[in-house]
Amino acid sequence: MVAWLGPTGRRATMIDRPCAACRMLHRKCAEDCLLAPYFPANEPEKFARVHKVFGASNVIKMLQLVEAPKREDAVKSMVYEAQARLRDPVYGCAGAISYLQKHVLDLKAQLETVEVRVLESREQLDRLLGCLMEASIDNFNMYPMCDDTFFGGKDGLCNSMHDDQLELISMDYHHIL
Repeated sequence: MVAWLGPTGRRATMIDRPCAACRMLHRKCAEDCLLAPYFPANEPEKFARVHKVFGASNVIKMLQLVEAPKREDAVKSMVYEAQARLRDPVYGCAGAISYLQKHVLDLKAQLETVEVRVLESREQLDRLLGCLMEASIDNFNMYPMCDDTFFGGKDGLCNSMHDDQLELISMDYHHIL
């Protein structure tokens, strides 16, 4: 049985089964194997990618330079970079970052366009409501029987219907926005 401290600091064990790194390198997996906690036997493709891009000795050197609590993150970073380099040998993960940065700029431009359109729509709504109110006041003045004395004075039926209709139009439009 082989045992070591895993990435979480707990004791991990393995029954005579070398880690993916030692297995690929055809060597015996020692109890203090630096690679075993990060490249378990059930994930051989993970080490294969890292080994192909960086080489086993470079991976070991890099892990030795990193503090123990940060090694798991370093391995994740190496695995990600290795996968990116195998997909895009020239740019690696820098190509993916560049693509995402361009995508963010495109989305910001689209957002600005939409914000301008929303502002224009609100201005158009305000103009439309102003025209409706102006037209309804003019329309109200055109019918003499619909004056302050008709249907109960200032708060009569004619005035209340007019105000309610304008309020509904305004509420419906603002609800859509």
